[in-house]
Amino acid sequence: MVYFIFSFCLIVICTNSVIAQLPNIILGRPTDTSITASVMVDKTMEWYAEYGTSPGIYANTSRTVQGEAGIPFELDITGLQPNTRYYYRIQFKLNGSYTSTPEYTFHTQRAKGSTFKFTIEADEHLYDKKGVRSLYQICLANQAAEKPDFMFSLGDTFGDDHNPFDITSKELQDLHLDYRPFLGNICHSIPFYFCLGNHEGEMDYYLLNKPGANLAVWGTLWRKFYYPNPYPNSFYTGNTNEEAYGIGTPENYYAWTWGDALFVVLDVYRDQCDTSAKPQNWNWTLGYPQYTWLRKTLEESTSKYKFVFAHHVRGQGRGAKTNAPLFEWGGKDAKGVYQFDKYRPNWGKPIHQLFVDNGVNIFFQGHDHVFAHEILDGVTYQACPMPSDSTYKIGKLANADAYLSDTLGGSGHLTVTVSPQGVKVDYITAYLPADTAMAGPHNRDIAFSYTVGGTTGIEDHISNEPIQESSVYDAVITLNNALSDSQSSLIDMYGKTVALSKGSTIETQHIPSGKYMLVTKNLHASTSRSIFIIH
Repeated sequence: MVYFIFSFCLIVICTNSVIAQLPNIILGRPTDTSITASVMVDKTMEWYAEYGTSPGIYANTSRTVQGEAGIPFELDITGLQPNTRYYYRIQFKLNGSYTSTPEYTFHTQRAKGSTFKFTIEADEHLYDKKGVRSLYQICLANQAAEKPDFMFSLGDTFGDDHNPFDITSKELQDLHLDYRPFLGNICHSIPFYFCLGNHEGEMDYYLLNKPGANLAVWGTLWRKFYYPNPYPNSFYTGNTNEEAYGIGTPENYYAWTWGDALFVVLDVYRDQCDTSAKPQNWNWTLGYPQYTWLRKTLEESTSKYKFVFAHHVRGQGRGAKTNAPLFEWGGKDAKGVYQFDKYRPNWGKPIHQLFVDNGVNIFFQGHDHVFAHEILDGVTYQACPMPSDSTYKIGKLANADAYLSDTLGGSGHLTVTVSPQGVKVDYITAYLPADTAMAGPHNRDIAFSYTVGGTTGIEDHISNEPIQESSVYDAVITLNNALSDSQSSLIDMYGKTVALSKGSTIETQHIPSGKYMLVTKNLHASTSRSIFIIH
């Protein structure tokens, strides 16, 4: 008899006194004709994958793998059709007979003109307990409900550089292994992309310490062991430099196209970047090899939309719009004097100017543990909240003053919908059940939403002026309508407009307590965010 017991979102199979968890699967490196499945079993057993283009019908079978307990095996499934959804399952052998996983799914590279979603999380911080595991599970479930084509983590995920010179290889193995059960709950059907953060410690400063036996080397090796990030091939471009100590290509920066979008993931800590633990001002650099690759990637792309991802502008510090004009990123020194050609001779132009000249729509970053949305020269700088902050205010309290507009606390992820008509970005909140109430916030609320237009590359957004965050209102909502033709409306949960304003306030004394959507728009733009009125 087979029983399915749900515990920590894992399925345990019991048959003839043999107990085993379902194989843990992390998908990665999706292309037009292939995908990689990192499959880990908890007992030594045979397994194979079967897959097809219709639910429940598996016309293709992989080779049989002799899986070793606790050792992930990367199975490359090739010969797939582009722009196609596939369904698959793993057949694994227990006590002489095969048992199957549930049916999972993935999508190969989308065609131009397609509509699709992807999600972003950042700064999970489970390793130092800033992040709460139960809330992180809720955020992951929220992302799975969006059914994205893939997901990103923007770093400070595995850690841990708090004790960088004494940490051991075994400790780093455990830190990377710790996330497999969490990500395995959704990444069997949502390919995973990783962007390095500062706390991963994979930077030149640590690579040079005790060469071959240090935080950066061990962190890189264990990351590559457990998680299949892209490396340069016919589909992905990226870092082709092969490093010593068994690292090979570090899989730290890479780019590819999907549908109408170019995706570029940067590593702001490695590749001639960091010769000190926290380099400042002109001492920080993206590194000339990565810079030239970035410039070539952006200049040669014909994609309608362009997205760039990194843990943070210039690697350290706080904020985005206040940081972007400076030093290698923006070309100016702390006094506002343009010095790029002096400090980066023969480079040509700063990173932000590359974004402007080549139509980058959005730069996504983590690091500050807060949702913050800013625009500089037509480029959106978007900071991502933590997915696991049970106080809902770590980043808001610590780092909100580093931003100039649209700064919100809370916990959750970003969902980005790409379509021929434009790009929509939603901040989806995550809440523990005990922290919600009927008149208060709810899990999976849309806390903030905006769109980026597809024809001009300029964001459809009313204003760069600060939106004062106040999730709960009593008598008056203060608006920030910077344009004369903008109008704000308050919409209830049934879709009824209960108040309109072309001015600077909305009176709420006569509006019932509850949850509403505040929408501000003009002829060319629209933004929205959830608010609560409680009398």
